[in-house]
Amino acid sequence: MNRWLDAVERAGNRLPDPAMLFLALLLLVFLVSGLLADMSFSQVDPRSGEPLAIKNLLAPANLLEFFAGLVPTFVNFHPLGVVLVAMLGIGVADHAGFISGSLRALLAITARGLLTPMLITVAIVSHTAADAGYVLVIPLGGVIFLAAGRHPLAGIAAAFAGVSGGFSANFVPSSLDPLLAGLTQSAAQLVDPTMVINPLNNWFFTVASSLLVILIGWYLTDRVVEPRLTGTRLDGELGEAGVEGELQPAERRALRWALAALLGGVLLLVVTAWPAGSAWRASDGALTSAAAPMMKAIVPLIFVLFLVPGVVYGYVSGRFKTHRDVVEGMTRSMSGMGYYMVMAFFAAQFIAAFGQSNLGILLALEGADWLRSSGLPLAATLVGIILLTAVINLLVGSASAKWALIAPIFVPMLMQIGVSPDLTQAAYRVGDSSTNIITPLMPYFPLVVMFCRRYVTDTGIGTVVALMLPYSLALLVGWSLFLLAYWGLGLPLGLGN
Repeated sequence: MNRWLDAVERAGNRLPDPAMLFLALLLLVFLVSGLLADMSFSQVDPRSGEPLAIKNLLAPANLLEFFAGLVPTFVNFHPLGVVLVAMLGIGVADHAGFISGSLRALLAITARGLLTPMLITVAIVSHTAADAGYVLVIPLGGVIFLAAGRHPLAGIAAAFAGVSGGFSANFVPSSLDPLLAGLTQSAAQLVDPTMVINPLNNWFFTVASSLLVILIGWYLTDRVVEPRLTGTRLDGELGEAGVEGELQPAERRALRWALAALLGGVLLLVVTAWPAGSAWRASDGALTSAAAPMMKAIVPLIFVLFLVPGVVYGYVSGRFKTHRDVVEGMTRSMSGMGYYMVMAFFAAQFIAAFGQSNLGILLALEGADWLRSSGLPLAATLVGIILLTAVINLLVGSASAKWALIAPIFVPMLMQIGVSPDLTQAAYRVGDSSTNIITPLMPYFPLVVMFCRRYVTDTGIGTVVALMLPYSLALLVGWSLFLLAYWGLGLPLGLGN
């Protein structure tokens, strides 16, 4: 397996720099859209109900429109703002020493053998806070493992597996649950207009799946991924920094004050969000729905909840003397984001062009049509949905966008043979999560490459893909079998079924 993964890493690292890879893919989309624009397709675009047509991005008007939107496409690239705003607060906390001090205190009371499952569990729960896990838990995975004397890339891999590979597993509901359920209900009502889908129709299954993801991630991190990293030398800035010793008295005092400030902020948030009429809640009273101000403000909340204890820790410990030290922490965090911003620019342009061309929709609908006409047994059809979703996921990153495209095909099709929309949605979620961690087209993938380069400077796409491939394959196979067993035992997938 190591030889095979080494070959994957070498092949992947021979690819151009990620920024140039996105540029090459952008040019390819332009070329293919021009070649296919004059062709007719039998598929119907589920968004408009009209026959699907490929948009020729090389046409002068479309080309000028694309270039006119170059800056807005970059500025409005969702992960960019999420990452930069969160990193401002995290940068202050890191510069002050609050993150390092907290981790050293945590490691002093955590058994070394339980470090991996603890990290993956935190990564899974982070789904409740939208994209927070990508900018918070994944880099902390590297820091935690380094502080424990373990390889930081193994920590990043474990956290990435929990955050993204286990994206459809969680112990608590997240904003994704009602979003997907709403699309499932719309698709089901094409056959049964009275069908109502509970927003937590997969919750029992996602809770059980969380345990599966933790066990798979724990085994692979400790027995496969980290042993393979034994010969990988740390030569990055953070890798060379080494591990700090025990907390000094001044640091312990600063940590107590900082944690008190953090606890105070969390309590204030709970108190203001608890009332039924709280401004943090959506119009229906939900706190975790996509429309709730609480979910919309997750990134600013991360910024504040790291900034405040970071500032407190810095002043109490003596590391901060004036406000200039706070600004320096923000500046240092932004200076380290330069490489990511370059990659994000090209990634944003490619994703926008790919969506405008309708090439992703064409691939999704063609695959769904083939699956529908294959005449496979029911269990094989469910596995087919998982595999097809996993493949489409390599090209279309958004979970809701993919489900909006293929739910109107899969859900009514399987309802005709007695499969509930809840089970079809669960199969989709398994496939959607499993390959998140091996596709460079996932918006946060370049960020993970950058996190790894802080420790190993020659990290490339191939390095991260090789790190994550064991998780992806194990989740794809293990989770599929788990779903079939869960369905075979007749266990309820969630509320309302």
